[in-house]
Amino acid sequence: MRRASRRLAWLALVAALVLVAPLHAQPTSGAPEPIPVAQPGAPAATGADPWGFDEPKAETWVDVLRPQALGLALLTGFLALALTSFFLKSRPLKYLTLAAAVGYMGCVRSQLLSVVDLFGVISWNLPIFKHNVAWYVLTVFTVVATLLWGRLYCSRVCAFGALTQLLDRIVPTRFRVELPATIDDRAALLKYVALAGVVVYFLATKDMMVYRFVEPFWLFGLVGTTGMWIGLGTLLAATVFVRNLYCRFLCPVGATLSLLAVAPMFPIARWSECGTCKLCERACDWNTIRGSKVAMRDCMRCDDCERLSMDEQQCTHWLIIKKRSAKAAG
Repeated sequence: MRRASRRLAWLALVAALVLVAPLHAQPTSGAPEPIPVAQPGAPAATGADPWGFDEPKAETWVDVLRPQALGLALLTGFLALALTSFFLKSRPLKYLTLAAAVGYMGCVRSQLLSVVDLFGVISWNLPIFKHNVAWYVLTVFTVVATLLWGRLYCSRVCAFGALTQLLDRIVPTRFRVELPATIDDRAALLKYVALAGVVVYFLATKDMMVYRFVEPFWLFGLVGTTGMWIGLGTLLAATVFVRNLYCRFLCPVGATLSLLAVAPMFPIARWSECGTCKLCERACDWNTIRGSKVAMRDCMRCDDCERLSMDEQQCTHWLIIKKRSAKAAG
């Protein structure tokens, strides 16, 4: 299973890179074209209304949405893919979604949810709705999905989370360092410290640029300084040894969503046998399962444990039912 996952992850990551590489390879046209300026003495432009007496045409929603239509369609299609892969619990669809998250949400769209959005909510300085419909669609989707199922955004929509999940499947398991449960639980609190720190800093300074020091999402736009790239390289190198390091322990956006995901409407179902069976606990890459308990605030709804619990050939619950049925029949 691990070898199959690694192959899928390689294919997904290569597909994402192949699809988006041309986007960053387009040559620039050099200096911008000069804006034409009327010369003194030149005749004024003629038209139907040379004096500007006509009333301007009223803007309709068709006019507003037309330039945003392609972006809205692509975003809606991607979110539909993410939900489909989540509901079907399909491993190939999951890796297709991760590749699409890196390629589209990261390299093409380059606009993930950020602490900057949180700063906007705190200061009530939100984007103008009619010019930023896609932002509102993504934000509402994330909040609703988090309240219903938990941190679905982190596992399928966030491009950086998708990238680290693909890397996790590619890196050989012998490099991994499994943290003891006590250290893991304490380290998970660091993201709340990061969240509180950036919020306090923003309230004190109104400086939104602090996001560069707590979020690596800028990498998809290739806009980092030398120091930022060095920090990112160090983070990714550490992720080789501690899986999903940033998402689990450091992400302030993840901390914000985890506050909404403490008690989702549709948590992960557990069987009575989960208290003694360790199958899902060993398979959890996020270390959020402790016996029969799942820490939903840190669970990413990655499907691994749910896929196992539905597998009648591996899950202890179904094996016991089969054994009892066979015993009753015999």
